[in-house]
Amino acid sequence: MSREQNILPAVSAAIFNDQGHVLLQQRRDTGKWCIISGHVEFGETVEDAILREIREEINAAAEILRLIGVYSMPAFATYDHTDHRVQYITSYFEVRLIDEPDTSFTNAETRAWRFFQPDALPADLDQINPYWLVDALNKQSVFIR
Repeated sequence: MSREQNILPAVSAAIFNDQGHVLLQQRRDTGKWCIISGHVEFGETVEDAILREIREEINAAAEILRLIGVYSMPAFATYDHTDHRVQYITSYFEVRLIDEPDTSFTNAETRAWRFFQPDALPADLDQINPYWLVDALNKQSVFIR
């Protein structure tokens, strides 16, 4: 029996503080550190979706600064679940927080979150995040990968 395969729209955000540290979320389901990301809901734009995801996952308001890129590489954007596989097509933005975030905030998806120096990232990053971080630090291009 073959598993169901889906392609889904997604969004992600590189968020840097004034010191140039990047915000990462530790996911409750995998325990891995990752850039904030999520699904686009029916009727949303990708811009609305990433701002909603930031509110949901770290309880802060934000504004979009730029599009970093669009990512669909099957080798890095495909996730295997028990009964299905998903390939995400992700719109990736650089975002600035408007609110001062509450670093103790957690929820069903977020175990913890904090800012990391780009050269001192945790070893257990989610699969595509190292590529996303390199692209976020390169301010010269918009990437299609």
